Amino acid sequence: MALWDRIKESASQMQTQLVAKKNDLKSGAFRDASMAMCALVAAADGTVDPSERQRVAQLIATNEVLQNFPADDLRRRFEANLDKLTTDFAFGKVSVLQEIAKAKKKPAEARAVIQIGIVIGGADGDFDKDEQAVVREACYALDLPPHEFDL
Repeated sequence: MALWDRIKESASQMQTQLVAKKNDLKSGAFRDASMAMCALVAAADGTVDPSERQRVAQLIATNEVLQNFPADDLRRRFEANLDKLTTDFAFGKVSVLQEIAKAKKKPAEARAVIQIGIVIGGADGDFDKDEQAVVREACYALDLPPHEFDL
């Protein structure tokens, strides 16, 4: 199987697992960590062009699992995290990883946050090394072993 197909298959499996847990993923910590993860993956290479920002915002708005929360609220949180990352990536990343770490009290939510990062990263068919690296860092922030997610 080609790498492209494996990425698509993995992202699809992650999304299926997330949908199965949708009713358990309603906490504020999960919401905040998920939006921080989306912003971190979007800005993984240190820049976010307008089309990438729009694409990730669209994925957030249409993701079935995230429909537990008001779309406007999600967008506002995503944009706030992106602003931190685009203003000063290194400093912003520390803040965003702290936001992600809030989900570590509930292992199911922590895993779901990582899965959302993989889904967002793989949505364009190229879960690149920068995106993988920031998702791996998020694993450490959540006390999860990256190898559990093939990272």
